Amino acid sequence: MSSFQESVSQAAQSIGRSWRVFLLYGIAAVVFGLIAIMRPMEAAAALAWAAGVMALVEAGIGIVALFNKDAPVSKAWLAFYILVSIVFGVMAVMFPLAMAGSLVLVLGVWLIIAGIYRIAFAIRVRKVIDGEWWMIMGGVLGILLGAMFVAEPMVGVVSTSLWIGIIALAYGLFQIFASFRIKKLAKP
Repeated sequence: MSSFQESVSQAAQSIGRSWRVFLLYGIAAVVFGLIAIMRPMEAAAALAWAAGVMALVEAGIGIVALFNKDAPVSKAWLAFYILVSIVFGVMAVMFPLAMAGSLVLVLGVWLIIAGIYRIAFAIRVRKVIDGEWWMIMGGVLGILLGAMFVAEPMVGVVSTSLWIGIIALAYGLFQIFASFRIKKLAKP
């Protein structure tokens, strides 16, 4: 057996021995997916809360970097970033559902602007490309989705949570099935 084949075989055995990790990730994703599908508002609040915690951790890391003389950015920008991270983090931890709604509202505004841009771009380049109507339709759908998110942010939160739940559920099932396939790679 060549050294390449031997190293591949060793890697496969190593991965095979960690099949339980894949299984645990899969089970966790399935549980989260089911919760997000059955209780989308709570899942959205949990995601916003987790984003808030991450922002607070980032702020802490930024504070450490602020006192480092070799910081890669100016102290003023770093201080501004820390302040924004703390404000967002505290708001997301204290009011996670409201923050989830606010994020969907911002997403809605962005979708409207992006939709208008896509339509204008498609009209501008219509003489040089074929099928510009695909871009126009994408822009129109972006505007419609954005308008729905702006009009009813909580509906956007629920629908986004449902999609996240469906994707997490599918991901988890794939991980579980993969874990049993990977288990076969481990030699006793």
